[in-house]
Amino acid sequence: MSTVFQNCHFFAGTSATVQPNSWFAVDDAGKLTATGTGTAPNADTQVDLHGGYVTPGLFNVHTHISLDPQTADGGARTNVVATTVRAVAHLHDLLRSGVTYIRECGCTYDIDIALRQMQKSGRLPQVPTIMPAGGLFSMTGGHGDAPNGGNIVDSPDEMRKAVRTAMKNGAEAIKLVATGGVMTPNDFMNDPQLSTAEMAVGVEEAHHKHRVVACHAEGNPGIMNAIEAGVDSIEHGFYVNDTEIDLMLKQGTYLTPTIVADWAFPTYAQGKVPAWELKKATDAYTDLCHNIMHAFKRGVPLTLGTDAGTVFNDFTMTPIELQLMVANGMTPFEAFDTSVNGAKLMRVDSAYGTLEPGKYADFLVLRANPLQDIKAFQQADKAVYLKGKRQY
Repeated sequence: MSTVFQNCHFFAGTSATVQPNSWFAVDDAGKLTATGTGTAPNADTQVDLHGGYVTPGLFNVHTHISLDPQTADGGARTNVVATTVRAVAHLHDLLRSGVTYIRECGCTYDIDIALRQMQKSGRLPQVPTIMPAGGLFSMTGGHGDAPNGGNIVDSPDEMRKAVRTAMKNGAEAIKLVATGGVMTPNDFMNDPQLSTAEMAVGVEEAHHKHRVVACHAEGNPGIMNAIEAGVDSIEHGFYVNDTEIDLMLKQGTYLTPTIVADWAFPTYAQGKVPAWELKKATDAYTDLCHNIMHAFKRGVPLTLGTDAGTVFNDFTMTPIELQLMVANGMTPFEAFDTSVNGAKLMRVDSAYGTLEPGKYADFLVLRANPLQDIKAFQQADKAVYLKGKRQY
């Protein structure tokens, strides 16, 4: 059986063009088979979209579904049952916000791996497709050394064993920690943590299994250490400089800015978090916006990720990240294209990310044109479809 969706403005995500009076067809496997304008072809099922704006679903390549953004420690000490319930609720929040595919970047109790296995067997419907990472990889006392949170490694050999074990257990992405961060009290963004040698081993093992490697790296020299180790994406990259940009361009390294994670602190956290934490975030905000946009203008491919789960940075804020990109100088299409870059980074762009025949029909229906106003993605009651089936 086939379904034809008609009477819509169609944005495929491949160019800054919205096609009016459009239709598209979806087969039983949930893939697009054809698109067009004018009179729609006959089909088993016809769906009238009443002139809405159809766009690809969003990729969020940096989430932490097990964390609680309303607590200072992210709820890291919550037991596995309560944490799993919370994680599933966060997946629903992501989908309602328009996110149809995520890459986890560190999850307590390896909950994302278990949920992905359920998803593959059809026992977890109505949530975004998950690329799980399990626990992240940190040095002893490092930014990722938290209760129930990750893999603590302190040598190349320990890294090799830990990455191999994680992939055996189902990790489809690997997350390394190269620097300190905002949320840990005893380090700073320019503190190097995992060494280049340790990270290079992790990258080598992950790439042997065709896995993607993300790296938390906010300042220097940790950003350079991670790039030299060969990671696929720098996460945050707040103080990326021209020397690092040169190497990123040479190697094809992606950059995930997570602007909203830092923006959330001065916006929502006044008087609610320790002063040292608020100061680190606030001091960095202007610098990170300048440095990220400089990298973008030089040609570094940016991806869409929010660090969802960090303090006051909940699972509905992916559209806010797009808004902040536009506020810092990107066009609405350039901001949206970071979602497409996410599919490329995750190496699933042959089947996801844009609305083209042969790809899955993961799409949104909005009332307004997002290429005219990026805030259209913030519509609370948007329609969300996975593989051609409406979920919200």
